[in-house]
Amino acid sequence: MTNKSEMTKIHYGKHGMLSIFLLSLLILLSGCTREETPKKVSLYDRTSAVSKDADDPSRDTLWFGFDPRLGPKEEVLIYTPFLTYLEQATGKRFRIKFNERDEDTINNLGKGVTQFASLGTLNYVIGHNKYGIRYLVSGVSRAGDPKYRSAIFVRPESSIQALHDLKGRCFAFGSHMSTEGHLIPRNMLEESGVTLKDLGNYIYTGSHINTVRSVLNGECDAGGIQDPLAARLAAEGKIRILKMSEPFPGSVIAFNSAVDSETVNAVKAALLAFDPAGSHKDMLFGWDRTEMPLGFTEINEQELDKVAGFAREYGLLMQ
Repeated sequence: MTNKSEMTKIHYGKHGMLSIFLLSLLILLSGCTREETPKKVSLYDRTSAVSKDADDPSRDTLWFGFDPRLGPKEEVLIYTPFLTYLEQATGKRFRIKFNERDEDTINNLGKGVTQFASLGTLNYVIGHNKYGIRYLVSGVSRAGDPKYRSAIFVRPESSIQALHDLKGRCFAFGSHMSTEGHLIPRNMLEESGVTLKDLGNYIYTGSHINTVRSVLNGECDAGGIQDPLAARLAAEGKIRILKMSEPFPGSVIAFNSAVDSETVNAVKAALLAFDPAGSHKDMLFGWDRTEMPLGFTEINEQELDKVAGFAREYGLLMQ
């Protein structure tokens, strides 16, 4: 015969099992709901997180920043082997710091978040003026010199034949802080009699590849981008180049002024010895898509003065 105490235990046990079942069902359903909710994640945030978490880098780690160019996934594949080369050549430890905006590359280098960075000429001039960042070396183009050009392009089927035809049209610049994507194309337009006021509209897409997309998808009629990307897309029949600019000093590697001279000299020697088309070719991936396809060299810093002059003219550099 079951006593009162045993009945209480049985009664409690049945309700306990029911409660556990209902609670489990609720958790399962809420879990399904959460899984079905899409989340927007920045690929630049993800690549930065990977870098920060990797082996818990010590204070001896050197962080290397890069201006955004081709998109984070492709840039990871390109620059990771390059930093492996620097580690082997210098005995130093390097990590990648990707930046979603050109301004972040400048600020991170100037504030010491990164110790080295690959920068467009305009960004270097701004960073030098604002933070005192220092010049190290310049990238060597396919032509074998440390200069590059900007290209203004349209869709292959476009009726636009010359720069003066762009009056009243939409023009896509890259980053507001880009030499090849903004500063030089803007100067090219003005030399052809087309000011920003003459354009029907203009936008800043944030990167060269975004400029290409905005033109190809019909958002804008023309755009300005770096010459290596323009040459490749033109050869593939995806764009038509309207005009190339005169040569300007190309991208540079710069460093934070607080980096010790021994480290600076070691990195400089490694960069000047870097041979991406020869002895180091097999360890690289897609290096020919960068702005330094043939490695690095030194230039006279006075060659950067013309870019600084444009920057002041367009209000991008303090007097």
